[in-house]
Amino acid sequence: METSASENVCRLERIAELDRLGDEIAMLSAHVEAATGRLLDLIREFDARRGWGNGFRSCAHWLSWRVGLDLGAARERVRVARALVDLPLLKAALAHGELSYAKVRALTRVATPKTESALLGVGRAGTAAHVEKIVRGWRWVDRRAERRDTALQHERRGLHIHHGDDGTVVLRGRLTPEMGALLLKALESATETLYQQKRREEAAAARAVDRAMTPPPLAQQRADALALLAETALHQGLDPGHPGEHYQVVVHVDALVLADPEQPGQSVLESGTRVSAETSQRLACDASRVVMREDADGRITEIGARTRTIPPALRRALQHRDRGCRFPGCGVAFGQGHHVWHWARGGPTTLSNLVILCRRHHRAVHEEGYQVERNPDGTLRFRRPDGHPLPDVPATPTLLGDPLEALRQDHEAAGLQIHRKTAIPRWYGERLDVGWAIDVLHPLAVRPLT
Repeated sequence: METSASENVCRLERIAELDRLGDEIAMLSAHVEAATGRLLDLIREFDARRGWGNGFRSCAHWLSWRVGLDLGAARERVRVARALVDLPLLKAALAHGELSYAKVRALTRVATPKTESALLGVGRAGTAAHVEKIVRGWRWVDRRAERRDTALQHERRGLHIHHGDDGTVVLRGRLTPEMGALLLKALESATETLYQQKRREEAAAARAVDRAMTPPPLAQQRADALALLAETALHQGLDPGHPGEHYQVVVHVDALVLADPEQPGQSVLESGTRVSAETSQRLACDASRVVMREDADGRITEIGARTRTIPPALRRALQHRDRGCRFPGCGVAFGQGHHVWHWARGGPTTLSNLVILCRRHHRAVHEEGYQVERNPDGTLRFRRPDGHPLPDVPATPTLLGDPLEALRQDHEAAGLQIHRKTAIPRWYGERLDVGWAIDVLHPLAVRPLT
């Protein structure tokens, strides 16, 4: 069958149009990857300055709440952002649109300052699938080297404990990687209980709020988390005694102080250590209580029966309704019952006056100035210490004009030269020999003698 000249012209025009469309896709993708590099720079700075510390558990949790990322994807963004601090070549390649985020994400799993140059070549030469295969092979060689060190790591494990001159308990230890990972995971899970350093009683309310916005150092957070882990382990029956009673923390607080932190009175642990009235309110929100009456001379005249603040049936209904912590962006499955209007001030222990908060956010509401109230329609409204509301889901920013044109202008202003071939790999269809590639690239690979 013969084709006319006009049909050939139309076919060539369609091919040219599709080529232009493909070039536009490739160029826009390179601009997006360059913008992703800038995004990771911002995430890294935000994370380093702990901009997420005002009520959120981690930078990943803040990203999930603020920009709608899946929590797993948010954690991966933070991981890659942190890793690129020590990998300037990969960071620059992403910032110039030369490597995709998918390639950089894979390479940061294995790259070090000594090996990133070779791995950058892998990223430029191959597709994302090639990079993933190389990374898997690279990690396999790394695991072979790590196995040779496992026995030594096991022999060097240990935990040394002694008492300091000031009465503190000093710990020094070395754990195997899996034991350390278990401990770190447990500490991470317990960080929701970490709290701001005690506010000075004589500080003004505004100054107290300002300090509450600054979390304590990481070492102090981990120390507090370790204490919580020990308490939790004992409560789970590791001790042959009665953990429900023997390991209780008892707080003595005057009724006036419990109702109004500004009132004079005691709020102390059983050992005599003073705690703030706000701490007592938080502990009393969801704990058993014993009411004791004293005469003018301090003699006990009456002791009531111990009662549970939230009965089991009501707790089940509360858990069924809230399904975890209700603080915006949190979602931890388990938490404590919080009285929106505290029972010591006359608030009822009813489902409508209760809300589940995790330990971290229960402390934020009682001791860090955050506020929660229930609207007439039953919905909750959380506010920051400065009074500004915290929405459950933040509004999406409004983009003005053409996003692609805005990206182009930003990148041109930054001196980036991005075109349709910026991110194209140097692969011509040949078969990938992973074994040979690892032998050539990996510094620990065993090469056969020639």
